[in-house]
Amino acid sequence: MSVDTTTTDSAAYSASETVRRILTSTGDTWAVVGLSSNRSRAAYGVAAVLQRFGKRIVPVHPKAETVHGERGYASLADIPFPVDVVDVFVNSELAGAVADEAVAIGAKAVWFQLDVIDDDAFARTREAGLDMVMDRCPAIEIPRLG
Repeated sequence: MSVDTTTTDSAAYSASETVRRILTSTGDTWAVVGLSSNRSRAAYGVAAVLQRFGKRIVPVHPKAETVHGERGYASLADIPFPVDVVDVFVNSELAGAVADEAVAIGAKAVWFQLDVIDDDAFARTREAGLDMVMDRCPAIEIPRLG
């Protein structure tokens, strides 16, 4: 599957006001898709930063491992409580399906990490009424809020 990254203006999918809203007022339960106990992966460090800033992280990975003291789940659908934000650490070819799952579980926002871009998923997610950011990292953005 080829992902078209030419149609959405990068300012639209990384708007500062959306970044701020997701980080400050969307909610504190963040499902981190792709988070495992592998300390060398970016998701591991980003999840730790989110925790330091008061977010509850929920690891989502096929292994369903406990990470940073939080029980893991194999999929978003397996999480038995509401999720506010879905933070996506999978490649762009797989990310759109995760965004669709986030809509299906009733999440309020979707965050695609650095270099994760899917314009079609962005359009679908926004059309469903969720906030969405692509190609940004909350661990970089949250300390900037002051």
